[in-house]
Amino acid sequence: MDQSRGRPRGADIVVETLERLGVRRIFTLSGNHIMPIFDALLGTDIAVVHVRQEAACVHMADAWGRLTGEVGVALVTGGQGQTNGAAALFTALAAESPVLLLSGHAGLSELGRGAFQELAQADIARPMTKASWTAAAVDTLADDVARALRIARAGRPGPVHLSLPVDLLEAQAPVALSAAPPAPAEAAIRVGAPGADLVAAVAAELGRAQRPLILCGPVACGAEGRARMAALEAASGVPVLGMESPRGLNDPSLGAFAEVLAQADCLVLVGKPLDFTLKFGEAPAVAPACRFVVVDPDPALVARVDPARLAVSGTADALPTLAALAGSCAGGRPHAGTDWPATVRAAVAYRPPDWDDRRGPEGRLHPVELCRGVAAFLDRHPGGTLICDGGEIGQWPQALVQAPRRLINGVSGTIGASLPFALAARLHDPAGPVVAVLGDGTFGFHMAEFDTAVRYGLPFIAVVGNDARWNAEYQIQLRQYGAARARHCDLLSSRYDRVVTALGGHGALVTRAEDLPGALEEAQASGLPACLNVLIESVPAPVIRRPKISVP
Repeated sequence: MDQSRGRPRGADIVVETLERLGVRRIFTLSGNHIMPIFDALLGTDIAVVHVRQEAACVHMADAWGRLTGEVGVALVTGGQGQTNGAAALFTALAAESPVLLLSGHAGLSELGRGAFQELAQADIARPMTKASWTAAAVDTLADDVARALRIARAGRPGPVHLSLPVDLLEAQAPVALSAAPPAPAEAAIRVGAPGADLVAAVAAELGRAQRPLILCGPVACGAEGRARMAALEAASGVPVLGMESPRGLNDPSLGAFAEVLAQADCLVLVGKPLDFTLKFGEAPAVAPACRFVVVDPDPALVARVDPARLAVSGTADALPTLAALAGSCAGGRPHAGTDWPATVRAAVAYRPPDWDDRRGPEGRLHPVELCRGVAAFLDRHPGGTLICDGGEIGQWPQALVQAPRRLINGVSGTIGASLPFALAARLHDPAGPVVAVLGDGTFGFHMAEFDTAVRYGLPFIAVVGNDARWNAEYQIQLRQYGAARARHCDLLSSRYDRVVTALGGHGALVTRAEDLPGALEEAQASGLPACLNVLIESVPAPVIRRPKISVP
């Protein structure tokens, strides 16, 4: 706070609270209603990343939350600034990403009188958040912020929206208001660890099953969660898999998973909702006799399972549940000596052998060729982050490219977040390479964020699979209506590389597979935000199935 002003303004209280509670970075786009916060940020240690479109800063906050486990904070103005940003909350909600969207708001004293950009912002954001409300008084602003940060991380993480009326931000606090913002403990969450009886019941059910699977939701698909899943599988001998893709049982990173899912006799859902990604647990995707075990921070999700098939259920957070189950399995691995774990792992690892022979037509690469080039690049430059985006092209790298960190659009299936994700990933890890594979349609959503990347010195490589169409929708037209009715999904084969060059980055056009390795190395060596515009063959996303073997 600027001490020359005396009592703190509402904006000072908001910023001091954020800083006290550990917020290190805010992703934002300026606007009338939030300029008091911009002023209050001066002199603090909070870094500001000023973007080009409001949804982009929410996507950046989403990526930050997924990568760090901290609450990613986005700040936008009111009116359409808030609605632009709120649209990106849906992606964060489905990905279970802890995000706080702070939006400016028309002054409370002017509501109902035709205030500038007056809008029911809390109502707009509510369906896409865990909680959404409008601050009501200066003397409760600190508590509002602390509560929002706490809700975003508690239980199943997710986005929270808090609207800040501009007259509260400009107003001075009452004399009696303490100058000290809440302590970090005010935003601390209570970890929902499973009880010993619940852990024992789950372990017993696993022991009774012959073909069990443990399936985890998006919150377990970050670095910490994947480590805990691996530890549980090692301790129990039971296959443990994370699911974060809108393709569900057709997730290309899970290979022929659909085959073994149909054989399972017990599904343990740890923070994994029973939803469309599991075909709602219905046959033939899941065997009718398969039993369910559900451990979830949201007790309402237990009600989705047919009570006749529900063997065990309980309320607890996903990550401590994984740790507790691993601990309970010490010294006993009833499935380690069976063929089931190896069967599951072989199915998940399966990729069609004929992929190695895929080649694009003259002047274009097959997506497999593109992905092989990206995979080899990340092998040469370890410690990288892979970002996958787009309807069809985004599925291929999920099947073929490995990296220590991966970000995908998530269960929402919404495309367009990859460029903002890449900027947040670079801020999170200034050293390792960041490669985003996306489609040409996807590129158009946030291409202006290359300007942001240049301004802040955030190099990454965008590999744009350019087939000059909205291919996911085109493939739907082909399947459902036929080629004669496949219309209106065409795009220009534009030079996206030149767009990036014009914005101050590095760009290159790639039309041959043998040129891709050199282009990737040149992009990395440039030290600039880079775009490789790769012309590709327009093909559907992979749906991986193993061929059935006939038995004589």
